[in-house]
Amino acid sequence: MSFRTRLLAFYLPATLLPILVLALLIRNEMTAQMADQYRQQVGAVGNIVTQDVARQSRRIERALTRLGGSLADDNRFRRAAVDGSPANRRYVIDYAGKAMDMMGLDALQIQDEAGRILSSGHFRNEYNRLEKRLPGLLSGVSGENAALVSMRSPEGPFLAFARVDSIRISGKWFTMIGGMRVEGSFVSRLERGEDLTVRLVYPGGILTADTVRTDAIDEAFASTEGPLVSEVPLPFIGAERRGVATARLQISHARTALLALRSRMDLWFIIVAAIAAMLAVVLTATLAGSISRPLAELAEKTSRLDLERMNLTFRSDRKDEIGRLTRFLGEMTRRLRAGALKIKDAERRATVGELARQVNHDIKNGLIPIRNVFRHLTQVAENEPEHLPEILGERQATLEAGIAYLENLAANYARITPVSNRQPCSVHDLIRRLARDLDGLRGVRVRADLEGRGVVYGDPVALRRILENVIDNALDSFTTTLGTVIIATRPHKDESGRAMLRVRVTDDGPGMSDAQRAHVFDDFFTTKPDGTGLGLSIVRRLVIDLDGRIRVESAPGKGSSFSIDLPVSAHVDG
Repeated sequence: MSFRTRLLAFYLPATLLPILVLALLIRNEMTAQMADQYRQQVGAVGNIVTQDVARQSRRIERALTRLGGSLADDNRFRRAAVDGSPANRRYVIDYAGKAMDMMGLDALQIQDEAGRILSSGHFRNEYNRLEKRLPGLLSGVSGENAALVSMRSPEGPFLAFARVDSIRISGKWFTMIGGMRVEGSFVSRLERGEDLTVRLVYPGGILTADTVRTDAIDEAFASTEGPLVSEVPLPFIGAERRGVATARLQISHARTALLALRSRMDLWFIIVAAIAAMLAVVLTATLAGSISRPLAELAEKTSRLDLERMNLTFRSDRKDEIGRLTRFLGEMTRRLRAGALKIKDAERRATVGELARQVNHDIKNGLIPIRNVFRHLTQVAENEPEHLPEILGERQATLEAGIAYLENLAANYARITPVSNRQPCSVHDLIRRLARDLDGLRGVRVRADLEGRGVVYGDPVALRRILENVIDNALDSFTTTLGTVIIATRPHKDESGRAMLRVRVTDDGPGMSDAQRAHVFDDFFTTKPDGTGLGLSIVRRLVIDLDGRIRVESAPGKGSSFSIDLPVSAHVDG
């Protein structure tokens, strides 16, 4: 990711996030305030509805009280209703209709003790029909408010706020049920303003001010973004007279203005965010260009800098960080130029010193078997001189091999850079000879465990240097205790399927710590007081030159194991 892209990725959210947070806070606060105002308006209308229903109830109550007084004073009604005079029956039947108009009621019926309708003002043909349950249901309505009742009429059922009262005439009880019709005009009277909507929801139907708008009102009430709703519960008695249910007078306030305002705020927020984003892109591009261009020029010049080209100059008159960086690079280049000269001189000295140490190390390794043979011959000459020719003949091959090894070393070092002489070599023969020569040296037993033919493709001198250094390192690990070194070979295949021979040199010496094992192949790393630290580093380079691999496994108190994987000769079956 480029610097310009990272700068834009940081600056753009940093610009837009505060705008987004501010817009959301303003939007939520305004929405909450307007919604609270709507709730107050809806609550106020709910209170008006409650008061209006109570006013209707009191009006019905007063009308029924006056009607009771009129009935008590009406002798003609008494003779017809109480005494059963047939001559005044029509007078009783028509009585409720005339009284209903005088009392300002929309529904009125008078019943006797048995629940039989004696007179019905809103439906004259109700005469003599039994209506036993309605008076009891109305009497059981709690509170002083009227109940919403489904009433019968010639045109069909209608809704009315109704109350019940009773009067005793000549020892008999008569029930009076009066009511005020509830129609769309009642609902429309409660609606104040276009945003307010009132509807009466009762079991079996919904009453609204405008029946044409009923579907639209239902959809608004069901919408998730619909109006704020408040409900006024009303007792309801249906046409079946099965009991008292609950009707709800719902008052809602549409969120039209709120939604419109919120939409305008969202639009302005998008416009402001788009402008801020464009400004952020322009400012970021300008700022990134002012920073990245000089940095790119500085990086391009720095990429040409190396130890062979130290004549580059870095100058800048800028007062900012880029100017300071440029001047710092110039000063660093001058120091590197001076240091490079010292490094080249030190490298020449180190190369000569390392070559001398390597020659010394390799010659010491070559002299070890020759020294062992002469020590053996000296012992034989002192103790068994008569066997000296025989022992000399047995050890003559070792002397000749050691001298040939030193001659090859001398020839290689004479060419400064040794030339690898790749050929099929028997590792097993070399291991057997080294085990025989080194067995018992320093009190350490050396054993060979060979498997397969053990022929690899490599340089005989390099192979001998590898094995002698690794075995000598194993012998040197024993300081105060006796031990055993096992040299084992096993044919196997590497990850790519190439045929390899694994030579494993294992000792039961003191082992190495994790820190020592991590640096065991480093140049000049040694734990021996008189060591040069070159043996194993030379081994690693020689193994790599032979396309092989070396690794070590060790733990304190558990000995060490060096595994060397060498490619099997392509000319023989390994």
